[in-house]
Amino acid sequence: MESLMDCKFTFDYGPENPPTSAIFGPNYMAAKMYQCCQTEDLELGKMMLRPSGLFLEDLAKESLLTEEKFGTVKRVFVVCEKDGLFDEDFQRWLIENSQTKEVELILGADHMVMLSKPQEFFLSLQKIVQKHC
Repeated sequence: MESLMDCKFTFDYGPENPPTSAIFGPNYMAAKMYQCCQTEDLELGKMMLRPSGLFLEDLAKESLLTEEKFGTVKRVFVVCEKDGLFDEDFQRWLIENSQTKEVELILGADHMVMLSKPQEFFLSLQKIVQKHC
């Protein structure tokens, strides 16, 4: 729980049940999400922050990534890596369990790739579109 720093959780069904929503704390955002961004981006992110539902009950029921539910959309996973600051095991699990067709890598980007490496992100998306359309 120490890694969650100042994040706050809501337990709508009581503290003995899983959390139902979360909101990132400002210290967590600065250290884990916007660490490669300008101060202005962090401050804007903090201003726009809202609680987010976790939907843990729904996620536990069945896989949401099925051919019936998503059709034939080709999935491309964009891996953003900066100085090894990413959860390689979790990203590998996501790639293997989401029927990913291709993986793009953006080096030097943090979690907020659209802020830390916007040009590289745009070029990756453009490459994906050109390849698959």
